[in-house]
Amino acid sequence: MQVRRPWLWSLGKIWGGVRNRATPSSEEPASDPEPAQEDEAGAGDLLRQVSDVCWRILVIGVVVGLLLWGLSYIRVVALPVVLAIFLTALLMPPTAWMRRHGVSRGLSTAITMVSALALLSGVVTLIVQPAIQGFGGLVFSIGEAIGSLQTLFRSLGLDPQLVDEAMNNAQDEVQRFLAEDSDQLLTGAWAAGAAVLEVLTGIILVLVLTVYFVHSGDRLVEWITTLFPAKSRRPMRAAGEVAYGVMGRYVRGVALVGFFDAVGIGAALIFLIDTNLAIPLIVLTFIGAFLPVIGAFVTGLLAALVAFVTQGWPVALVVVGVVLVVQQLESNLFAPRVYGKALELPSAIVLLAIAVGLIVAGVPGMFLAVPVVAVLAALLRNRQLIPSGEEQPVPGKAKEAKEEPPARVPAAESGDRPSVTGN
Repeated sequence: MQVRRPWLWSLGKIWGGVRNRATPSSEEPASDPEPAQEDEAGAGDLLRQVSDVCWRILVIGVVVGLLLWGLSYIRVVALPVVLAIFLTALLMPPTAWMRRHGVSRGLSTAITMVSALALLSGVVTLIVQPAIQGFGGLVFSIGEAIGSLQTLFRSLGLDPQLVDEAMNNAQDEVQRFLAEDSDQLLTGAWAAGAAVLEVLTGIILVLVLTVYFVHSGDRLVEWITTLFPAKSRRPMRAAGEVAYGVMGRYVRGVALVGFFDAVGIGAALIFLIDTNLAIPLIVLTFIGAFLPVIGAFVTGLLAALVAFVTQGWPVALVVVGVVLVVQQLESNLFAPRVYGKALELPSAIVLLAIAVGLIVAGVPGMFLAVPVVAVLAALLRNRQLIPSGEEQPVPGKAKEAKEEPPARVPAAESGDRPSVTGN
């Protein structure tokens, strides 16, 4: 039996501990970098991120600028295409409903287009023609209102010369704007009857493209996506659904809001002022809904001025009160339920968009700027929901995969009040 030597055992333990302390363990975590190194690394990452965002914005700006420059040369074609897309967004819900209930593509398209043309003819007969006949009296009333305002300002003690100068400058600006448009209409391609030809061409293009988009718009989108690489098709379809969903909700919402304002304000105008003057104001109120923020203010101001000239201050104040009540009901109760988040834009952004649209594309740009900005905002807001990568069809079911409709973005199916992509 071997006898242990305690002093040898203790000496061995001491020697092992010293050796372990002298040899660094591979499992020890690496020492933290110095604060200076962390700051330099953070600054480098921030600079890299900012530079990446800047060059992307620069590329997008160049592409958008080239696109606008190209569209300015084919405005006769580009504008009907845009109008046809808007009309398609307005007419597709009843068409899609009929197709879901077994009606064929051709028959559902025919029913929708015939109904739309019949409704348009009725509106033109009942409202537009009387409105055109009453515009002369409306312009005369507005001129009298301006003269009455000049007299009122003088009676309040303001400098008559200053008042006259301000009014004359405003009239000169309006006349200059109209003169520039008239020069454009009377020169170049508009000369020698080309204006009539272009207008007829635009109307025919709008009708034909609307019929085609309602009938086979989804097939056209599928064909366009096949022109791009396979890995880009799903993101393109998803982005297209987001954009189309917002555009459709915007167009339908604007039409309903304009109808609400026209009925509410028009009922008071017909009761308070002459009917021949009220009908043009009703039409302008409906059209003004397509210019958010600005349209409501301008049409309300015109209604108050006409009431002031024709009926005096008491009726004008009543008209102002009715306009304010209707617009408050529309903006706080009716419009949020109709739009959802399709037009969730700050008022400042809306005003800037309208101003930029006016500068870039004139009057059509004013009406198209807000829906374009709403679509861009929706794409940015839903960028995380847009899938990426190539489609992976199930083996042996390639045919079925091709025939199936593209998958919808989750945000587009969020109920009656969708986020931004409601239908």
